[in-house]
Amino acid sequence: MKSGFRNTQWDPIILISQIIAMQCLLYVSLGFLMFLMDEIGGANHTLDHLFQYHEIHVTDVGGRLVICAFVLNSMIGALALWFIVRRTKLCLDFCCTFHIFHLFICWWFNSSFPWTFSWWLLNCVCATIMCAIGEILCLKTELKEIPVGYSALNTKADL
Repeated sequence: MKSGFRNTQWDPIILISQIIAMQCLLYVSLGFLMFLMDEIGGANHTLDHLFQYHEIHVTDVGGRLVICAFVLNSMIGALALWFIVRRTKLCLDFCCTFHIFHLFICWWFNSSFPWTFSWWLLNCVCATIMCAIGEILCLKTELKEIPVGYSALNTKADL
């Protein structure tokens, strides 16, 4: 006997669509946040701030603003998990997928593997923030009370 409440059938088209939507949304929001941070810090607008791992440091205001943009983007990512994925069990998967793709893009952009401690620390912190907040939001939605017989009660009250 199959339940119609949750469809757990594997659908690669929906999964790939969700991955693409998450990647696009997170990079657009990161680009927008980085634009705002560059305006605040008076820096040039380049892709280096998004993908150059040497830009992540705390020695000057520009580096701190880059860190701030990444942390704020992880919170936007949590909201994206809530709106796009909507499953608590999948939050970690989508979060890791985004950060693994980001690792490969940074590796390609820099033509070298990111070995700096600050890059790894920032990405681990951002992944943790995004996953934890996303799971909390999705869990709250999944645990909402399901009204049973709601329409029958309203029709008697309307009479």
